[in-house]
Amino acid sequence: MRVIGLMSGTSMDGVDAALLETNGEGVQAFGPWTTLPLLEDVRALLRGAMVAAQGMAAPGPMPPAIAAAERAITESHVEAVRGLLRQVGPVDLIGFHGQTILHRPHDRWTWQIGDAQYLADSIGVPVAFDFRTADVAAGGQGAPLAPLYHQALARDLAPPLAVLNLGGVGNVTFLGAGGEVIAFDTGPGNALIDDWTRATTGRAFDADGALAAAGRVDAARLAPVLVHPYFAAAPPKSLDRHDFDTTCVEGLAAADGAATLAALTVEAVAAGLRHLPQAPQRWLVTGGGRHNPVLMAGLRRRLGMPVEPVEAVGWRGDALEAEAFAFLAVRTLRGLPLSLPTTTGVVRAWGGGRVVQPRPTTGQARG
Repeated sequence: MRVIGLMSGTSMDGVDAALLETNGEGVQAFGPWTTLPLLEDVRALLRGAMVAAQGMAAPGPMPPAIAAAERAITESHVEAVRGLLRQVGPVDLIGFHGQTILHRPHDRWTWQIGDAQYLADSIGVPVAFDFRTADVAAGGQGAPLAPLYHQALARDLAPPLAVLNLGGVGNVTFLGAGGEVIAFDTGPGNALIDDWTRATTGRAFDADGALAAAGRVDAARLAPVLVHPYFAAAPPKSLDRHDFDTTCVEGLAAADGAATLAALTVEAVAAGLRHLPQAPQRWLVTGGGRHNPVLMAGLRRRLGMPVEPVEAVGWRGDALEAEAFAFLAVRTLRGLPLSLPTTTGVVRAWGGGRVVQPRPTTGQARG
């Protein structure tokens, strides 16, 4: 199938859209991809939605702040899809992750906003969505969900191998020599660095790690964070974007705070090694964090083994998460598992997701 996958991650920097030709088990062809940067007013609405969601004790009616954010992020996805369709022509399916505003798997609650029916009607193509809630309802963590796609991509690569995604939150997929797939969130990725950079400099993120490179790690501030019980907890495990914050660096100079938060991201990855059956012989890094030389150098130093961007093996790091949800969209359509006991902690290989069809009254042309 020709599928457009979509991803708007916890960094909230843009909507990624990628074309994949896939049967949900392997990849037949990679098509064009694009990123639609999110406007600052949309990002502000998303931040407001996250605050509103954090204040809710349980699922309930959607507050106005979240409804406004959902309208805005859905329109951004419609715009991203239309832009890609102008390059690729008609497609069979869209994989729509939506925007995570809350993730509390221990409460059997994960919340991704986005109006899948509106997207289907606007484009005239079926939309697969709601990939996480079935896993969480069955006792799983609902994250990470990309490991089965990582496994499909890495079929010809020598194990043991780790694929590290440094988005807003970090997560790792371990691919073992015996075919095992283990995955979990490592800890903060780019989100805290982004938050700190925005608060101290007004810039959206630390471009090329320049701010962190100019600073010094405050080991005294870092040490108490590294004894957080999350790092010792055995996987499966996952995080909400707000489970960690920038409190540990408050009062530091901007550069020193960025350097210390970058070190936290690196140390969180290293802490995950204790939960793997053996040390990976190679680390491939995807997500925005691979563009940060401070993070990449820190990982190489701390892990003591090859750490490379996924482009080293011909993958597309800026499109990979969107591709994953194209892959999972087809698996949803075919009723194939999206997660495993070793990736989310669900009781067995578990399916999920839902598919909506475009309503014929919209009059939209397919694709």
